[in-house]
Amino acid sequence: MGERNSPVSFCGPELCEPVSHMEQDRTDHEPTSVGLRPSGTIRCHFPCVSPMPVGVVLRSLSEKAEALPWQSICTHIWCWSLRIAPNRLLLTPESGCGRALKLTQGRATLSSEVGIIICDISNPASLDEMAKKATLVLNCVGPYRFYGEPVVKACIENGTSCIDICGEPQFLELMHVKYHEKAAEKGVYIIGSSGFDSIPADLGVLYTRNQMNGTLTAVESFLTINSGPEGLCIHDGTWKSAIYGFGDKGSLRKLRSVSNLKPVPVIGSKLKRRWPVSYCRELNSYAIPFLGSDMSVVKRTQRYLHENLEDSPVQYAAYITVGGITSVIKLMFAGLFFLFFVKFSIGRQLLVKFPWLFSFGYFSKRGPTQKQMDESSFTMTFFGQGYSHGVSAEKNKPNIRICTQVKGPEAGYVATPIAMVQAAVTFLNDASDLPKGGGVFTPGAAFSRTKLIDRLNQHGIQFSVISSSEV
Repeated sequence: MGERNSPVSFCGPELCEPVSHMEQDRTDHEPTSVGLRPSGTIRCHFPCVSPMPVGVVLRSLSEKAEALPWQSICTHIWCWSLRIAPNRLLLTPESGCGRALKLTQGRATLSSEVGIIICDISNPASLDEMAKKATLVLNCVGPYRFYGEPVVKACIENGTSCIDICGEPQFLELMHVKYHEKAAEKGVYIIGSSGFDSIPADLGVLYTRNQMNGTLTAVESFLTINSGPEGLCIHDGTWKSAIYGFGDKGSLRKLRSVSNLKPVPVIGSKLKRRWPVSYCRELNSYAIPFLGSDMSVVKRTQRYLHENLEDSPVQYAAYITVGGITSVIKLMFAGLFFLFFVKFSIGRQLLVKFPWLFSFGYFSKRGPTQKQMDESSFTMTFFGQGYSHGVSAEKNKPNIRICTQVKGPEAGYVATPIAMVQAAVTFLNDASDLPKGGGVFTPGAAFSRTKLIDRLNQHGIQFSVISSSEV
């Protein structure tokens, strides 16, 4: 397969449009300049063209780089904050439809030349060439339903593992159905949803389980997004992923029906689902079901741990807090607009074209400002219940409750790259603790026995126990 000079390649976010958008001139997206920053990072300046989230850059100077501070690494569209690891990483900007950032072995001195690999998902040979030169590819190109599968396929065919930050259940579950056995045959690891979707939720459930003095049987999580005076704004790439996902949700139902999976056993009392709008007394806030990938990912993790490691499965439900009754009414109107328009082709086109209007200002083509990101954070609170040692779950009600939290900085542009990079570092450093052989895995399935939670705690995503009591 050729010499592998790089432990990791980084595929950065590119166009968030259907495939037809990919026909535009690639040269419009070439970097106009690359400047070295005093911190040891590289800042890439791109011409303002289409709404194009471009990936980022990071370079390690030496083992002393561990002492360097967090840095915001910006383009016109995306801003990522990344921890610089010692003697390890060089992320360089790449061009092409699957904009790639290559991670090579760090050196004690900085060279003036920055290597570039051009890879295009419409050109399988270019993806093969990129995959052959890496042990691990970090794929940030979304929506993944349009751009993800060629990268997965190239990685598997060339014996290269891959981590992505996908939050699209249909893509994640489809990749497991299509490629799990092929990846296992090659000894390759394909690990999805390793950003804000869904490392806080997936590893948060595992952390809650590990902290309980007994058997955890059910967990509810409540996501709270905190913002400053300027409010929240999310780039419309996430909005588009949601539009295409809800518009094609019939395909996900069909995929699940043909998978013919055995039901995971329910241990103890069955977790009751809340109403579409419910009030959480502990958080003093109304909450609605969280429609991201967390439910899908956590359930797949629990299935894997039960079937392969004989762990007791945990029931799970995910919610997001929405504040007071005014916010509930506002979100109800936005949700009704969204669910109506997403059913029709013309409606989806309008949703894509006017994200700010139909999302009531939560999504835009510009994305958040730097100040909005600086003032934003997230808290995910887990309420778990279970049984103390020696208490039967068959005839008794849960007699232990626990509350844990995962806290972190702004979710999409700061917490996501922290989670992804630490997942990559864990993959490289804790290889003996990964599942034996390869396959397509959730973060919880891949990293349940590693030190990923410890690394996240050290890099700004904090896991903690709030309370634990026996009822």
